[in-house]
Amino acid sequence: MTTSVDDALEHGGEFHFFQKQMFFLLSLLSVAFTPIYVGIVFLGFTPDHRCRSPGVAELSLRCGWSPAEELNYTVPGPGPVGEASARQCRRYEVNWNQSALSCVDPLASLDTNRSRLPLGPCRDGWLYETPGSSIVTEFNLVCANSWMLDLFQSSVNVGFFIGSMSIGYIADRFGRKLCLLTTILINAASGVLMAISPTYTWMLIFRLIQGLVSKAGWLIGFILITEFVGRSYRRTVGIFYQVAFTVGLLVLAGVAYALPHWRWLQFTVTLPNFCFLLYYWCIPESPRWLISQNKNAEAMRIFKHIAKKNGKSLPASLQRLRLEEETGKKLNPSFLDLVRTPQIRKHTLILMYNWFTSSVLYQGLIMHMGLAGDNIYLEFFYSALVEFPAAFMVILTIDRIGRRYPWAASNIVAGAACLASGFIPGDLQWLRIIVSCLGRMGITMAYEIVCLVNAELYPTFIRNLGVHVCSSMCDIGGIITPFLVYRLTNIWLELPLMVFAVVGLVAGGLVLLLPETKGKALPETIEEAENMQRPRKNKEKMIYLQVQKLDIPLN
Repeated sequence: MTTSVDDALEHGGEFHFFQKQMFFLLSLLSVAFTPIYVGIVFLGFTPDHRCRSPGVAELSLRCGWSPAEELNYTVPGPGPVGEASARQCRRYEVNWNQSALSCVDPLASLDTNRSRLPLGPCRDGWLYETPGSSIVTEFNLVCANSWMLDLFQSSVNVGFFIGSMSIGYIADRFGRKLCLLTTILINAASGVLMAISPTYTWMLIFRLIQGLVSKAGWLIGFILITEFVGRSYRRTVGIFYQVAFTVGLLVLAGVAYALPHWRWLQFTVTLPNFCFLLYYWCIPESPRWLISQNKNAEAMRIFKHIAKKNGKSLPASLQRLRLEEETGKKLNPSFLDLVRTPQIRKHTLILMYNWFTSSVLYQGLIMHMGLAGDNIYLEFFYSALVEFPAAFMVILTIDRIGRRYPWAASNIVAGAACLASGFIPGDLQWLRIIVSCLGRMGITMAYEIVCLVNAELYPTFIRNLGVHVCSSMCDIGGIITPFLVYRLTNIWLELPLMVFAVVGLVAGGLVLLLPETKGKALPETIEEAENMQRPRKNKEKMIYLQVQKLDIPLN
């Protein structure tokens, strides 16, 4: 008897003890991925800073100045609008060791108008107002070197892009389990090496390596858990796998608060990855992959193990397994298939833009919070909490209302929240936090829905290709976002939010041009995908005729 994998899971248990155990173990990978994806908020925190001027500390001690008096007497004031970094990146070209300087307004003896005093670069480094440390304070990634912080975060997204583009082939060629364990080992080793890197260059190299393997490992975990469960549980399990990432956000906020020094923080969030190597004995290979490699005997052994764990038994007649995909004609997918026909071309372009939008707004809002927040730990924690109701709202709405309207609304809410945040006065901090949380909830919903809808809009033979190509724009957005956030805030702190607002509102409008996929079978051919937006009337006529044909013999 030849049986499909889903039929075998129906006998052995679709979501029982074995699947719940696998879900818990693999969800820990999603939790551990968080510090790599958004850890820049704490690793790259930029505190208030000013130039170090030789002799100022001694003069301040001799005169008994308070910290505020020292700043007032020895540091240039803010520059004109758009050049507010003068206070942080320039210093008076004054010899502070000369004895002629008085303790009351020492610069008055040199020139009564301070604006005429010459200013110069920070040749002796900077002083940072923080009890901890970050890669910014250790490697002086400020002023002329501030672009190096952008490069640090972009490098990990370059790794995401390369790793996620190649992971499909690697996992299909060598198996899910071997690929997962390899990425875990490399991720753990490169994370520790980054924590002890002596220079910025070495730190950048190890961060890039982490990017190459960490998202790939996260994706393999996602693939494994969806291949272990029955068909009816895949969507819910996929959403809750992403909810585990949100749990990681909460954990990261607490760990970063307890460990304000970046090397200890990096070391602490990396160590659990070594524990995941124990999965060699805990997680079996995907039976679907084994069948695709004609290793039916080993796949049957794993199915018997699953059934035993679940307290069930497989029927004796179940001897040979096949994949569902084997039943149809094999077609070779091509990149041109994604743009050759008008409707699929429209789907591809809109999906690519929405993946890009989700990444830019999600990462951008988190990075901007690290720059604009008064208490980044609390604000990071609060904004992470709203991702839980976002996930539940997705589950509640996509099968009742549909995909399109909640998706469009979530993008529009995110864009509108960004626009409103830019104009909320600083003394209404509580209102800013509420609006920011709404924006975070909106873009989190959009992120989770695009993951679902992407696969539903493509025919079977180009479905995986379509998902990989469109979702690659997520990493392109991640590469651009650090430069977008950190450079635009130098012009106006709220300028990135204005850009996010436009991007999000456009994404919400474009979503309405896509067909609704609720209650529709996945398209099998190009023709079916092209006809997804045709009136339902034609489909009803077709079903009616089929019913009539079935009724004739009965009469």
